[in-house]
Amino acid sequence: MLAMRDFSVRHARFFEALYETFSGVLLRLHPLFEAIGYRRLERPVAAVERGIKGFLFDCTMCGQCVLDATGMLCPVNCPKNLRNGPCGGVRADDMCEVAPHMRCVWVAAHEGSRRMKHGHRMGALLPPLDHRRRGRSAWLGVVREAHRND
Repeated sequence: MLAMRDFSVRHARFFEALYETFSGVLLRLHPLFEAIGYRRLERPVAAVERGIKGFLFDCTMCGQCVLDATGMLCPVNCPKNLRNGPCGGVRADDMCEVAPHMRCVWVAAHEGSRRMKHGHRMGALLPPLDHRRRGRSAWLGVVREAHRND
């Protein structure tokens, strides 16, 4: 998974464009999702999302995806579960202090964000994780949230 995660960071601009296109398609599917029922769709969509995002981004399915704000890298992979930047223990060789075999998630995320068109989102403060959403589809969550006041 680390090799694919590195690939995603190196190609963050491509994945950012793909993500933006895919998000637009998902938003237009709201009437269909509503007709079928979001609750009925949750399990199959989450399974597909887990497979795709798990492979490409080593996604942990927190249900609150922020890949577009973290260089197309899942910040929940940080062994300390830091969501808003690196700890003070990043080694001089950019390796993690907790998992010395692994490059610091936040160093890699910063590298990916520099390659992205909207890399400035990296500086935005991310909300804390709502652990009740773990395992749920972030894709459906985005569509649901966008149409909440319709």
